[in-house]
Amino acid sequence: MKVLSGIQPTGRFHWGNYFGAIRQYIALQGNEQSYYFIADLHALTTVRNPAELAGYVRDAAMDLVALGLDPAKATLFRQSDVPEVTELTWLLMTITQMHLLEKCHAFKDKKAKGVAADAGLFTYPVLMAADILIYDSDKVPVGADQIQHIEVTRDIAQRFNSLYGETLHLPEAYVLDASAKVPGLDGEKMSKSYGNTIPIFDSPKKLRKLIMSIKTDSTPVESPKDPETCSVYELYKLLATPEQQAVLADRYRAGGMGYGEAKQALYDAAMEHFGAAFERRQQLEANPSIVEDILQQGAQTARRKAVEVVERVRAACGLSSSPVPFAR
Repeated sequence: MKVLSGIQPTGRFHWGNYFGAIRQYIALQGNEQSYYFIADLHALTTVRNPAELAGYVRDAAMDLVALGLDPAKATLFRQSDVPEVTELTWLLMTITQMHLLEKCHAFKDKKAKGVAADAGLFTYPVLMAADILIYDSDKVPVGADQIQHIEVTRDIAQRFNSLYGETLHLPEAYVLDASAKVPGLDGEKMSKSYGNTIPIFDSPKKLRKLIMSIKTDSTPVESPKDPETCSVYELYKLLATPEQQAVLADRYRAGGMGYGEAKQALYDAAMEHFGAAFERRQQLEANPSIVEDILQQGAQTARRKAVEVVERVRAACGLSSSPVPFAR
């Protein structure tokens, strides 16, 4: 099974990113072939500061490797280091119907809000389709709210195949487990747009300060508390063993425990869970060439497959099998 997924570099990864997706990406990396790319071309629709974007890409790569993405098991690369994907995007746009793009969520949402949408946002789903199709992907890990992207990709591939013959491999969505609830500091879903996130690689001091700021109710220390309605406990369950969860739940129900004690337990569990990754992240920070080499090697692997697929598509369209080399 060939797995592919892209991650947008639009800010530092937080616990919601990790438990909602990254942890599952890493679990899938031992398959026949796993491609994971940092979607810097997609990020251009929202990040317009060059230095900021370069920093986000760098941080994303370091974070993923520190968290366990293994270049011996998976191919990690920058999207823009595979220029064939933009050529495939154009070839796909020539057969993509407007109505298919007009119904896509991102474009519809901006239009409904009266926000001007540029051509990049409108054609975003075609670039996404090229990202998927250029590696003959079998499975694409996505959240339930992103299944539409895979459906659009399949629609585009099927239309191309109907016009030019069986050329593109049709992928399927691999729906990520959404059972893990990841509340933010305010109790709402953890999201950068809400400003309620807990970054994975904050310093221990900053991490503890954030955890201690998690919103809780005003139940007195001496009173029993319901762990299942508390964001602190919801987060603790993501990090602790079933036995540890049971012990803390009993402390909640028995009374005599303040939320500060529960938050300290959450902090301790987070330090234990992410401790090794934090050390790896510091090592990579001190030796950035390690990750750059991983990205470059990943791009070479990805390009070998991308060239193969693009040549197949060019031939199907009636174009030359490969462009004439530029002579200086």
